[in-house]
Amino acid sequence: MQSLQSRGLLRYNSLQKRWVWNEDIMRTEDITENVLHLLSSKMNGLSDNVQTLLRVMACFGSSTTLSMIDYLGESAEYAGVRNGLEGALSDGFVVKDKEECFQFVHDKVREAAYNLIPDSDKKQVCVVFYVLPMCSMTFYSDVVSPFAAMKFHYHLGKVLYSFCDGKDAEDTIFLIASQINHGKEWILRDNELRIGIAELNMKAGKKALDGCDHETAYSYLCAALSLLPKDHWENHYDLSLRLGFLIASAANSTCRYGEAIIVLRRIIEKARCLDDQLPSYILLSQVPMPLVLVLHAQGKLNDVYDTCSAILTELGESIPEFYTLSESSEMIVETFKMYDEAGEEWLKSDAT
Repeated sequence: MQSLQSRGLLRYNSLQKRWVWNEDIMRTEDITENVLHLLSSKMNGLSDNVQTLLRVMACFGSSTTLSMIDYLGESAEYAGVRNGLEGALSDGFVVKDKEECFQFVHDKVREAAYNLIPDSDKKQVCVVFYVLPMCSMTFYSDVVSPFAAMKFHYHLGKVLYSFCDGKDAEDTIFLIASQINHGKEWILRDNELRIGIAELNMKAGKKALDGCDHETAYSYLCAALSLLPKDHWENHYDLSLRLGFLIASAANSTCRYGEAIIVLRRIIEKARCLDDQLPSYILLSQVPMPLVLVLHAQGKLNDVYDTCSAILTELGESIPEFYTLSESSEMIVETFKMYDEAGEEWLKSDAT
């Protein structure tokens, strides 16, 4: 309003006792860019603590929890974020919602806050980050270059990771993983760090899987796998075994049946003992059923037979190459009889 008034686009008519403006001229004004420019100018005059807090919140997304700010406050670099939060609240850039989270009052405020990254790192570009299939962040105008932005997110995630490692990070584990995953090229250069970040992503994937958010789980688990070295089965056996089974479970739950079968067969091949193979064998016996139903609905009966035969063979069952109609009928009757005698509860307990 003050900017429009200073440029004569908006004025108060004392005779009419109201504000007046030329609508045609106002339509030609790029109000959105002017608002962003004004916000950026005002933010550049804020204290270092408030600017740091706004930058961090812009990276975190739509909202930020107090626990996450407290985690950052334990580090030397972000020690002033708690004071910065108080300043951002009093200046009206940030508000607290009903869930006790902090969020920007408008998307343009968040965009201006993101642009607080030092001018030396800025370029005239549009950046879209796809951290996960269901999570993206877009920034426009004088935004940070892709390289500088990835480095900033990665460094922020690394600080959080160092202070949360070994603690119960609860839901913040998703935010930490999504931030640090921006720096994959730096992670891969550090053999020790890459294993730690792989475990972080595996924990995030397991938590998402427990919460029935299977797509999110699949994304984090695949991120974990991409960080493991080629010889991970030899040098990180336990991690490879747990991660492989979680990926297979997530793939099965997201209808990626073919991928689930491939991963399970790989586990069975690499596992060192029957106890390590058994969970994969059990899941392998369950995975094809949805796939079989799909193939059956598509009329691909030969594929149905081949799929079932392959799995039964891997489970140690002998499948005759030829059999008569009467023999197949006998097998069906025998199978139903075995099922009735065993009972559903027995089958469930045996599977676990």
